[in-house]
Amino acid sequence: MAVLCVLLMAACVYDYRRNRIPNYLMIITAVLGAGWCFRNAGFLGILQYGGKAVLIMALLYPIFQIGAVGAGDVKILGVTAGYLPFGKILSFLFVSLLAAAIISLLKMWKNQCFVERMQYLAGYFAEALQNGGRKLYLEKEEDKRRVGICLSGPVLFGILLYMGGIY
Repeated sequence: MAVLCVLLMAACVYDYRRNRIPNYLMIITAVLGAGWCFRNAGFLGILQYGGKAVLIMALLYPIFQIGAVGAGDVKILGVTAGYLPFGKILSFLFVSLLAAAIISLLKMWKNQCFVERMQYLAGYFAEALQNGGRKLYLEKEEDKRRVGICLSGPVLFGILLYMGGIY
């Protein structure tokens, strides 16, 4: 788990500096996670790791498709969830996404755009329900800079709380 924290810190550096997480870093994280699970449970451990990671990424894929999260965010949540016992994954996702939501709220408050963003969200859902079609949630680059956040920090926070026995 210490190696996971080091890799997540590296992901944070890339994410906060360049607004992206390199694929090679996620591949290293996944290979080491699968290896760790193999050491603990043999070939079945690799299957369990892969199953958990793929399940989380598949569940988050629709959120990526509308542009609410980036591909790196989906990958980091998936490969990190693979390290956890199955019964802790939901808690991990809740804690990580709650931290992300709090950061997002603080960013909207700082940029004085909370009401504007809530109106945009309501309009987005109304249009999606009315038309049944998909459109990107954050279409403009300006919106991504003003209210978009990097999920690598909240993911690291969630893992640190898990390691600390909080959940």
